[in-house]
Amino acid sequence: MTRTPTKEDILAWVADNPSKASKRDIARAFGIRGPARIDLKRQLRELEAEGRLAKRRKTHRDPDRLPPVSVLRVDGIDTDGDLFARPPEWQGQGEAPTILVLQRSDDPALAPGDRILARLEEIKGDTHAYEARVIRRIGTSPGKILGIFRKSDSGGRIVPIDKGASREWHVPPGADGGAKDGELVEAGQAGPRARLGLPHARIASCLGDPSRPRSVSLIAIHQHGLRDDFPDEAIVEADAARPVDPGTRTDLTSLPFVTIDPADARDHDDAVWAEPDPSPANAGGHVLWVAIADVAHYVRPGSAIDIEARERGNSTYFPDRVVPMLPDRLSGHLCSLLEGELRPCIAVRLVIDANGELIAHEFQRALMRSAAALSYEEAQAALDGRPNKRAEPLRGMVLEPLQAAHAALRDARERRQPLDLDLPEREIVLDEDGTVRSVAFKERLDMHRLIEEFMVLANVAAARTLAGSGTQLLFRVHEEPSREKIRALRDVAKAAGLPFNAGTVPSTRNLNRLLAAAAGTDDGALVNLSVLRSMTQAYYSPGNLGHFGLALKAYAHFTSPIRRYADLLVHRALIRAHGWGNDGLTDAEAERLGATAEHISGTERRSMQAERDTSDRYLAAYMADRVGTELSGRISGVLRFGAFVELDGTGADGLIPVRAIGYEHFHFDRAAQTLTGDDTNTVISVGQRVLVRLAEAVPATGGILLELLEIGGEPLPRARRIRMSARRKAAKARKRAAKLKRKGK
Repeated sequence: MTRTPTKEDILAWVADNPSKASKRDIARAFGIRGPARIDLKRQLRELEAEGRLAKRRKTHRDPDRLPPVSVLRVDGIDTDGDLFARPPEWQGQGEAPTILVLQRSDDPALAPGDRILARLEEIKGDTHAYEARVIRRIGTSPGKILGIFRKSDSGGRIVPIDKGASREWHVPPGADGGAKDGELVEAGQAGPRARLGLPHARIASCLGDPSRPRSVSLIAIHQHGLRDDFPDEAIVEADAARPVDPGTRTDLTSLPFVTIDPADARDHDDAVWAEPDPSPANAGGHVLWVAIADVAHYVRPGSAIDIEARERGNSTYFPDRVVPMLPDRLSGHLCSLLEGELRPCIAVRLVIDANGELIAHEFQRALMRSAAALSYEEAQAALDGRPNKRAEPLRGMVLEPLQAAHAALRDARERRQPLDLDLPEREIVLDEDGTVRSVAFKERLDMHRLIEEFMVLANVAAARTLAGSGTQLLFRVHEEPSREKIRALRDVAKAAGLPFNAGTVPSTRNLNRLLAAAAGTDDGALVNLSVLRSMTQAYYSPGNLGHFGLALKAYAHFTSPIRRYADLLVHRALIRAHGWGNDGLTDAEAERLGATAEHISGTERRSMQAERDTSDRYLAAYMADRVGTELSGRISGVLRFGAFVELDGTGADGLIPVRAIGYEHFHFDRAAQTLTGDDTNTVISVGQRVLVRLAEAVPATGGILLELLEIGGEPLPRARRIRMSARRKAAKARKRAAKLKRKGK
């Protein structure tokens, strides 16, 4: 008769064979057959109840040890640049073990919250218990739930604030975290998803009153997982930073650089200066200087600040606050090119000819001192003959030479023909308490275009220098639009009666001809929006695929290292290429440029979405007291469930639900982007002028609902309820008949 093993025998065998711990494996190992299996099953149940074994499907294992292949959740990167993870469902005693993830160059970029399937090796180390090799990424962990808590006798519910989320979450008694009714909360899923009823959630933190104006950006920060607190190690490093030692830097303090930024700028990355080229060989040419904050001097590879900056990828800007990439001591002080302060910089001397073409350039690691910090409006007013006291001394010496150089660059731009979209930027102005005072569109000044052209030229010079030296870098890539999108754009142009010859290969020149033909017409806004939607999303890449929108063969971001990690990497690449010091791009950084590019392209998209969501919520708050008023606008998008309208004046986007248009059924044509009523033949399409009534504005979600009143100046035709009712009855009768026929068969 086979001896039944003791519980200690079973535990010892499972510890030695974690990958073969099913009941069948254990029975086979001990030669258990027949009725003896009943005793084995009883022992395994008892071990489970005692917490000494964990059961996964039909496999038993020691709960204090992980199987060789496990699902892990990525925690983040420590101050040494190492990536760590933990098992998402730990059933052992004590805290879950820490696992070091050993990444290869071809592994996918990983971010906190990502779930991976990994092969584990147990390690007797001080900082971690296992080392993991990534097999594949299998998705992200269930996201945080952000919503309004509604208390009830059975615990409560969380009403999501995301416009796209309709399902509420049940909060069981004791899982409310002390939240009050109506409070904004952050929660996580509690237990497995239920097949029936509401999913369960446990409140993790209470964020206060969602109706407070300052909560708008706070919602976006939590909803999109932005990191708004710096680790203690990064703060310590920033506080320890000191002004730069001149060393061997080129002294450019004699040049009257100026910074020209928005009036409310929180940091100053770049400064400019220009003069006529004194060389007789370049008659009519100009010498331009662009000086960029030397962030690489303060943020060294592998430091706590660097790790956090890479994780953030970029700064995120809201109307009431900024979530910076770097601590304020650096972004707002030591790195910022403040007026009158000595600052380290990486400067590029750009020589252009009389036609605005770049004929020579040279990078230098230098020191500079800003002569003035001007706003766009101040600089423009000075050039228009209305200088204030700050700008008056700089008008002839600095601003007019800048303007002359820009005239030449403008000629070169005209020949190059980058995409010339007319998309005004919306500005939301807040009162001191955070309420929206006004919403308008910013005026586009020549000074905006001047700084833009100077920055583009400096970025081109950086890409050319690094590509020419064979130094690895991150390019800013913008691929040409797909044929499908160009065909859709051609349909829009045809409907507007505008000529558009896309050619065999799309070109910005042809697109600009279309934009010029649409300028000043009723379809101008529609065409600009359609051209924008036909474009691909720009991204970062270690491979050069050109920049379609700017009509450039090679382009890199160099001019904003305070707020973009990509620019910091380009600075380090320049330091490495020129041999300026030991703070350049490291071999390890160069090897993982692909993963970094993917990561920071993602953080950029995340920030853009957070900024858009915040603007939507502020606009909804601004419109909330205007419910019931009639507004004009233009249809900006058509989907199966309704039409989006961009409202005049504010540029806010509102939805006309298809159920609210009329009693008739509307057919959606995806290719033509239209909704057509089957009773009145009413056609709703992109670009139509409409009159709407504001039906609802919800600040918590940013949702704006509209009621359609007129299309193209004509009242909306009303379908007959009787006819529609008859049609629906007939349709139901046909469905019943078809169902009976299927059953009969």
